[in-house]
Amino acid sequence: MTTASLAIIGGTGLTQLANLTIVKEIQLNTPFGAPSAAYVQGELNGQTLIFLARHGNPHTLPPHKINYRANMWGLKELGVTQVIAVAAVGGITPLMQPAHIAIPDQLIDYSYDRKHTFFEEDLQAVTHIDFSYPYTAALREGLINAAAQANIPISNSGTYGCTQGPRLETAAEIRRLKQDGCDLVGMTGMPEAALARELGIDYAALAVVANWGAGIVEGEITMAEIEQHLHTGMANTALILQAFLAKH
Repeated sequence: MTTASLAIIGGTGLTQLANLTIVKEIQLNTPFGAPSAAYVQGELNGQTLIFLARHGNPHTLPPHKINYRANMWGLKELGVTQVIAVAAVGGITPLMQPAHIAIPDQLIDYSYDRKHTFFEEDLQAVTHIDFSYPYTAALREGLINAAAQANIPISNSGTYGCTQGPRLETAAEIRRLKQDGCDLVGMTGMPEAALARELGIDYAALAVVANWGAGIVEGEITMAEIEQHLHTGMANTALILQAFLAKH
């Protein structure tokens, strides 16, 4: 159906990729229902890839209502072997300031009541995956090198805490996340990463800090502030992706 082995999943702030020449849109149904949106097959920097808008296009699906299983199953069906997940997050530790980009190497899952595995029905045996290191090392390394190539400062590690959403966290919850060792807080990192591992798909994340977590600085978090920081962060993300594609 397609020869693209790389997919980019766009989150808040990245419903489409600039300079992506669209070849076709692919509508798929899966055993787990419909994905968030049509898969867009296109060319960017001479590279064929698949793009999927995680929250739908337009942006209407809240994090806890995303059909993560359908999204990942569809990518596997299309022949995708590598996924770069772009996500807007909150910053918790000092380096993770707004508009900064991190490539996390660990995560903690605080979400609940999400369809989080393919291994639950009609099994011949109970199936477990090793998830010690949830992000694929080689793919992370490629993104780290691409950021250096594009001269974009990043954090090349960090722990992502995945909360349920769609509300933002309380100041007490952010204190707890910090005590647990989280550098970033987001709402879509799981079960996406685990489902990719179950399907044998390499997976890494570009986490764009949209705001400080609640209580880190004084005042309320506003959507205007988030949009402003995402504008800068997503522009830098696009440069990293272009540098990555130039090497692959």
